[in-house]
Amino acid sequence: MKYMMTYDLMESMRNTNQWLGATARAFASYPAVALWPNPGMEMLKAWGEVTERSFSRMVAKPDWGISTFTCEDGKDHLVSINTVVKRPFGDLIHFAVPGRKAKKRRVMLVAPMSGHYATLLRKTVKSLLVDCEVYITDWHNARDIPVSEGKFDVEDYTLYLVDFMKALGNDIHVIAVCQPVPLTLAATAYLAEEDPKAQPASLTLIGGPVDPEANHTEVTDFGRSVTMGQLEQTMIQRVGFKYAGVGRLVYPGLLQLASFISMNGETHADAFKDQIMRVAKGEDGEHDRHNTFYDEYLAVMDMPAEFYLSTVERIFKGRDIARNDFWVDGKKVDFGKITTVAVKIVEGEDDDISAPGQCLAALDLLTSLPDDKKAAHLEPGAGHYGIFAGRSWRNNIRPLVLDFIDANSGDPTRKMRNAKHEDLPHDTGLANVAV
Repeated sequence: MKYMMTYDLMESMRNTNQWLGATARAFASYPAVALWPNPGMEMLKAWGEVTERSFSRMVAKPDWGISTFTCEDGKDHLVSINTVVKRPFGDLIHFAVPGRKAKKRRVMLVAPMSGHYATLLRKTVKSLLVDCEVYITDWHNARDIPVSEGKFDVEDYTLYLVDFMKALGNDIHVIAVCQPVPLTLAATAYLAEEDPKAQPASLTLIGGPVDPEANHTEVTDFGRSVTMGQLEQTMIQRVGFKYAGVGRLVYPGLLQLASFISMNGETHADAFKDQIMRVAKGEDGEHDRHNTFYDEYLAVMDMPAEFYLSTVERIFKGRDIARNDFWVDGKKVDFGKITTVAVKIVEGEDDDISAPGQCLAALDLLTSLPDDKKAAHLEPGAGHYGIFAGRSWRNNIRPLVLDFIDANSGDPTRKMRNAKHEDLPHDTGLANVAV
């Protein structure tokens, strides 16, 4: 399937459905239709509106939507998004709040490159912006990157993180979410040997597949059930002439979205049927729950083919990270070299993407790290999304992460208050009390 024709066919289908939705909405809104009142026309208009919006979102990068911020002085300050490091496949950006005194906590969020944009962590950014200077990796859509920029695989991703950490200094606290967790750990181990003074102060690893075999999910089962040849032949396509990355081999975002939806097809179908009824009755809103969720969920990006394939082959199938046999730029990364960076693991009890145990495996790799530098937290009843952006994150996990950061800062603004709230290695949820 590595042809531009198949890529353009998917884009043509998306474009056609967007056009059909727009046409239905325009036709049902035509003034003459009002002469013969018919509930069918309201349903047609509602279907058109929902369909047009849904298919148009699939090719648009969502806005961060963080324009102002209320500071301690009670005033609203503008938030400016500044690029700290610019690279072809992704930038490091900073959410600056002019007029606010710089926060002592400096946090670098490592966003996934897994089909969605970094804006998936919008709520995480907002919640941390209250108490921290927030930086985040903003990965680019591969369809917009010219072939002349070369390849981008898991090794390149790791080296990008190395550069980002160096740019921010050794007082930065890194929080990695989901897919980049093992590569963030690898970047830190790489620095531990190549440039120890550039290592971050702490790592918080949230729900990532350090060892996918530790606890199987549908994701890991899929990775084990297909060969690399099958993946390359069925999932990889070339970007069409419509975009700057024409000819680049990618794992298309539209194909990824189809996989996402198929996992819970009935749930998504019911959600859209309900939304069409709400629109027909005039009960919808621009930022209602449905639109807020699906405006982000449907916005997908293409991944470089070499990154997608190397992730499956080296992280899931070969378990290079879990076996401490990961190589970057011809150099073996030894996780035993990490001796000073505090590491905290966060997992969700009901996480069906990175099940409990997959991320916790990171602590077993850190053979030279003292136990008092290791911590783990299992959040009861939390799913994958909840551990970094949902209620569990807001009420329980975020306070614990901030305390962990402070306890491992050179000049902490506050310490853990008492032993009851300390996280211990392999904690099983006893430390989930909000502080």
